Amino acid sequence: MATTLIIVNDAPYGIERSYNALRLGGSIAKREGERVQVFLMGDAALCAKRGQSVPNGYYKVENMLRAILLQKGEIGVCGTCMDARGMAEDELVPGTLRGTLNGLTDWTCAADRVLVF
Repeated sequence: MATTLIIVNDAPYGIERSYNALRLGGSIAKREGERVQVFLMGDAALCAKRGQSVPNGYYKVENMLRAILLQKGEIGVCGTCMDARGMAEDELVPGTLRGTLNGLTDWTCAADRVLVF
């Protein structure tokens, strides 16, 4: 099984980098023999905040994360970045995990492909 690690750095809304990273992650996760890990850093940590409300017809990052999780993907959120933004673990989308730099290092060393957005 091939593993793709996607590291996301930008806020969930305002620019489309996180949106495009999660679109790609969701597409890869649907492929046979592929595994996806997503690590949210910096302002991208806010992607994992559950219960965000967006206008009708607008993409919802929470749903995109859930789709990756449903395909057996893993989603880590930088704990330091969460702390800097005042986020608590109980605010995370269910299934996402508070992560560490050591955990990201492990994922990076084990991945077949690393994509940075």
